[in-house]
Amino acid sequence: MPTNKPQSIWSQVDWITIGIYIALMIFGWISICGASYTFGDNDIFSLGTRSGMQIVWIGTSICLGFVILMMDTRFFDTFSYIIYGALLLLLFATIFNPHDIKGSHSWLVLGPIRIQPAEFGKFATALALAKLMSAYGFSIHRLKDFAAACAVIFIPMLCIVGQRETGSALVYLTFFLVLYREGMPGSILFTGVAMVFYFVVGIKYESVLLLDTPTSVGRFVVLLLVQIFTACMVYVYTHERKQAMSIIGYSVGITLVAMLFSLYVIRFDVTWVQLGVCVAMFVYLLLNALRTRLMSYYMILTFAIGSVVFFYSADYVLNNVMEPHQRVRINVLLGLDEDLAGAGYNVHQSEIAIGSGGLKGKGFLNGTQTKLKFVPEQDTDFIFCTVGEEEGFVGSASVLLLFLALILRLMKLAERQPFTFGRVYGYSVASIFLFHVFINVGMVLGLTPVIGIPLPFFSYGGSSLWGFTLLMFIFLRIDAGRNMNQG
Repeated sequence: MPTNKPQSIWSQVDWITIGIYIALMIFGWISICGASYTFGDNDIFSLGTRSGMQIVWIGTSICLGFVILMMDTRFFDTFSYIIYGALLLLLFATIFNPHDIKGSHSWLVLGPIRIQPAEFGKFATALALAKLMSAYGFSIHRLKDFAAACAVIFIPMLCIVGQRETGSALVYLTFFLVLYREGMPGSILFTGVAMVFYFVVGIKYESVLLLDTPTSVGRFVVLLLVQIFTACMVYVYTHERKQAMSIIGYSVGITLVAMLFSLYVIRFDVTWVQLGVCVAMFVYLLLNALRTRLMSYYMILTFAIGSVVFFYSADYVLNNVMEPHQRVRINVLLGLDEDLAGAGYNVHQSEIAIGSGGLKGKGFLNGTQTKLKFVPEQDTDFIFCTVGEEEGFVGSASVLLLFLALILRLMKLAERQPFTFGRVYGYSVASIFLFHVFINVGMVLGLTPVIGIPLPFFSYGGSSLWGFTLLMFIFLRIDAGRNMNQG
């Protein structure tokens, strides 16, 4: 009679993902060689060089990955909260770390070894979130459960902000993409995007005047968008087309009349009229909420009021809450300041390096911008400029396609998980990789703020490489366990 032989983990693990992982680390090591190499050095494998040490980090990461694959898949589900709690304690303790490295308290120094706990907090948070959302009776639509999920995300964020690592803390916002996949209302995600848009447009065009009136273009556009976005939400969530069209009609009509009056009769700031329209809109929404008793109206009213409050507080936050270097970076990104010798120096030099690579690049170890050390942090946060200079457009596109393949593969594996725990954790991994690649490459190209986060498998260092390896191989082990259980 046929017997069911136990399946081997090696026959069930997704080798395509591991192949992409190995390829990215090889490309990353080549890039670190190019970024850290100086003319006259002959031994790129020496442990005294960064390229040599990166081989150690790569080797230990591969060993770490295969150790994870040998573990029982139930371990991660069972001990999710314990792992999360331990990492929270470590993150909290790091705030009081006496070692200040480049203005940050995010590193723990143990003799010759430096560890950044924030890099390991990502997989711990992903595990805790997956555990919470896979619990019996959990519903993302229940306020208590949604608040618990937000707390799991925000607590490590606050600890990391306390370490003065705002960039690493922002990575945790990607977990809201996972919440959206699991049923979080799209209005919450839309609100986040709208807030970013308000901030960028409002700050960038704050000092630009509209035609011949003393009206700020930034404030004018944002307040008009608040009214239009609110009308669209009324239509989408209440299906009251007439009410939505009325809000848009009155908002645009009154604003147009006020602008013409300011142009041809008495010059005044039109945004005061827009604020009056907003207040009238708030009252209208409140009356509809009381009349119909629909929660949708309260939600839309909260969005509208929150939008106005957020916009008028953004300028205060930028000038009074943010650190000076963060404020300068945002101003440089928005084109308000150039500062090529200061905050804009890194981005400017990386753009020169990438542009000089042309189509096929200058070749391995032949980059001039990187060899002459024009780009600070060129083997960590700005490692992608080395890819652009030495490998050109072809090499850069190949690297980005590899990352795209990895993210899509992780999403495919996440989607086929039979249980919520595996699906939530898988989408968390894919979201974190997506954020890191998008922001890191974007800041090197001058498209996103310089917030100092590594490019996965490329940036030099053991903490980030181990962190990404843990993040990914835990998911591969969960997926392999799914295959073995089905077999």
